Amino acid sequence: MIKPFRIDIPQADLDDLTDRLSRTRWPNEVDDAGSDYGFPLARLTELAEYWRTGYDWREHEARLNELPHFTTEIEGQNIHFVHVRSANPDALALVLTHGWPGSFLEFLDMIEPLSRDFHLVIPSIPGYGFSGPTHERGWSAVRIARAWAELMRRLGYERYGAQGGDFGAGISLALGSVAPEQVVGVHVNYLPTRPVPDADLQLSETDEARLDKVRQLMANRPPYQALQALTPQTIGYALTDSPVGQLVWIAERFAQWTDPRSQISDERMLTNISLYWLTATAASSARLHHDAPRGLPLPCQAPVGVAVLPHDITQSVRPLAERLYDIRHWSELERGGHFAAMEVPELLAEDVREFFLTHVKDDAEAGARTGTAV
Repeated sequence: MIKPFRIDIPQADLDDLTDRLSRTRWPNEVDDAGSDYGFPLARLTELAEYWRTGYDWREHEARLNELPHFTTEIEGQNIHFVHVRSANPDALALVLTHGWPGSFLEFLDMIEPLSRDFHLVIPSIPGYGFSGPTHERGWSAVRIARAWAELMRRLGYERYGAQGGDFGAGISLALGSVAPEQVVGVHVNYLPTRPVPDADLQLSETDEARLDKVRQLMANRPPYQALQALTPQTIGYALTDSPVGQLVWIAERFAQWTDPRSQISDERMLTNISLYWLTATAASSARLHHDAPRGLPLPCQAPVGVAVLPHDITQSVRPLAERLYDIRHWSELERGGHFAAMEVPELLAEDVREFFLTHVKDDAEAGARTGTAV
């Protein structure tokens, strides 16, 4: 059963957040530390004070409630999603999937341009936001993809596309694997390509530089990733109990992974962080790092489109990507980082539109359905 959903955070939870922020126990910092030891104290105290005294969750909650929210239960797990129908009844449907430490909020600025040509289904990953928390192990990218396939079946879509970045890219590609008869194409804005020592490929200097960056990351695993992959419950205690802990855990990712030219406001970032805090999903969202499959990706039979962002964590190497996927579209965007849907929504939306309406248009039109009226 699909049910309408409205965001309504209890006032007691907001008052508790304000109280906890007012009682933060701050660590000291060495002189002229900058970012050498981690996130700078001055910047964090500024963000925390604004979160406590200037940020208004109710204002953002009201705006979010202007969107059509729904929930349904799949495999015993609550699934929250936004469903925006295009004015074009024959439009293709797209599933847009976020990653960590993002949320469905990543796609807010893409809804208007994309809904001109597509029906949009924007779920929250199990364990994240209003879909969370999870209560059992095993919610891997493949299992989430199967849940998305069931969600789209319930909505009446027989043919659809998928798009995502970060974990959303892996889930979208997995959806193309588990529902090959339904998925007409997959567009991703994050596609890690690991070095293949025995591959007989001619790589450009740019490609080799990109692989060197990947090798460095593989040799020096980021601390957040190691903690969430190995002990997500342990780090979850700190993040669920301390709003400043949750704040810095995500704010540091935004600081490190975005294009310096990007204009993601503190308001937008704090809304995303508030979603994690108010739903107490720090631990359950981190579990995806633990449960995500390792090794070679699943084969994806659907055509694939790739948008490469210059300031992302890594940049894809096309000859390696083509060993795994049917690459029909490849774009090197001029700006943007890991949170592409928030940083460069206009560029990403246009790239998504070009891929689905140009490179998989015939496949999409052959089987598109309008879906049920929710």
